[in-house]
Amino acid sequence: MGYYVTVDSGVKLYVEDIYPEGSKTIVFLHGWPLSHKQFEYQFDVLAAMGYRCIGIDWRGFGKSDKPISGYNFDRLADDIRTVVDVIQLDNFTLVGHSTGGAIAIRYMSRHNGYGVSNLVLVDAAAPIGFTTETATRFLTQALNDRPKMMREVKDSFFFQYITSSFAEWFFQLGLQAAGWSTAAIIVTLRDEKLYADLQKILVPTLIVHGVHDKVIPFAQAQELNQKISNSQLVPFHYSGHGAFWEERDKFNSVLSQFIG
Repeated sequence: MGYYVTVDSGVKLYVEDIYPEGSKTIVFLHGWPLSHKQFEYQFDVLAAMGYRCIGIDWRGFGKSDKPISGYNFDRLADDIRTVVDVIQLDNFTLVGHSTGGAIAIRYMSRHNGYGVSNLVLVDAAAPIGFTTETATRFLTQALNDRPKMMREVKDSFFFQYITSSFAEWFFQLGLQAAGWSTAAIIVTLRDEKLYADLQKILVPTLIVHGVHDKVIPFAQAQELNQKISNSQLVPFHYSGHGAFWEERDKFNSVLSQFIG
């Protein structure tokens, strides 16, 4: 089922809550500039396995409200904390992909990992996000030809072949975001660093990263593995930036085994 949670004055986030009676809860944070729908192939399988799957669209993206401000990691992490409080989540696994991984890391440090029993970072945009060069290119496109930007994101995202139908679906997911939120996150990924946050992560952490990732290099996953205590890195050898889809069977299996 889907519902909205108020996280700020005039700002509601959309929450997709699949199988609320599930014995263990997984909270999914999508990547930029997508939405919770990117995890469709996790929701299909993991809910059927008995997990409660919760997808949250951050402010500015998917079905959530799209205010003009609030696109720094602190505010985005605070939004997640409000959702956690309102729907009374506890002892859950937090899964963050790409920028969602960066938000998850900030949540862990800023809110002392409140309610989180396990952390999963998937092709996480951490400890740094975009280079200045990449950010400048995407920002120019976002402010002048956002569909072109989204086509470039799609072209660099996957290592494996995707059909034209899937490519169009992916493209439309990105265009659901507001132009201003799309641009603001680019700036955040360029300017914010997460080195100081990593030492504050104390829960068991699974790091999943595509070896062929052109968006966030695999070397960054190795750095996270070195700097996050009690972490394990699982390389995905046939994936780019989308291991959750490119090797979805393996991804779902590794995730479920990690959670238990």
